[in-house]
Amino acid sequence: QVQLVESGGGSVQSGGSLTLSCVASGYSVSEGYMAWFRQAPGKEREGVAAIDRNGYPTYTCAVKDRFTISKDNVKNTLYLEMNSLKPEDTAMYYCAAGTVVFTYWGKGTQVTVS
Repeated sequence: QVQLVESGGGSVQSGGSLTLSCVASGYSVSEGYMAWFRQAPGKEREGVAAIDRNGYPTYTCAVKDRFTISKDNVKNTLYLEMNSLKPEDTAMYYCAAGTVVFTYWGKGTQVTVS
């Protein structure tokens, strides 16, 4: 059974930083794609960043140069380092994993920027 458990969310002031973690069990982060999505109240879920099995990252334009996605294959954990946070980054952040499509999802961690 695959489980993805996010942590690290919280409330910060504009310009602050947070690092999200996603611990995977039953799934190897080294095998397929992993990503962070977010959903703000009243808005559709959007992709934030993704990383392939070789560690190559991609970012949505809104977070490029502010966020960094990475993974630790030994700890089987995905990270999202978020810097220069803005109020528009406020959302529930979700970890997702899969090989062709994102089959597995975590329950999310809330990030609030004021």
